[in-house]
Amino acid sequence: MENNYRKTKTTVSLINYHFVFCPRYRRKIFEIPKVEERFKNLVETICKELNIEVIAMECDKDHTHMFLNALPKLSPADIMQKIKGITSKLLREEFSKLSKMPSLWTRSYFVSTAGNVSSVTIKRYVDAQKKRY
Repeated sequence: MENNYRKTKTTVSLINYHFVFCPRYRRKIFEIPKVEERFKNLVETICKELNIEVIAMECDKDHTHMFLNALPKLSPADIMQKIKGITSKLLREEFSKLSKMPSLWTRSYFVSTAGNVSSVTIKRYVDAQKKRY
């Protein structure tokens, strides 16, 4: 994977974010059948609408890693607000085991830019999350 610059009429950018966040109380929601698949589909749809490229995404039992390429008009906080808000609402509507939760995600998250390491390194790390166990 190369670092490809994204161009608009007024900008040229390469902004890659590595996000990690988890459900409230570190509940193991991704062990529930079909939740992980639905979550990934929702994130792909949300990112497509926001013009964000999903470079890599993996879920563990109780947290998720995402490596996203965004345009400079969206802050990390804006991205998390959209992804967490929409996925929380829809997953709780669709899965009865999650419907009892007043909110699905914690308010906190980890975000890092790919400034100190290459995009390839982060993609390899995110892809390897599933294979650790």
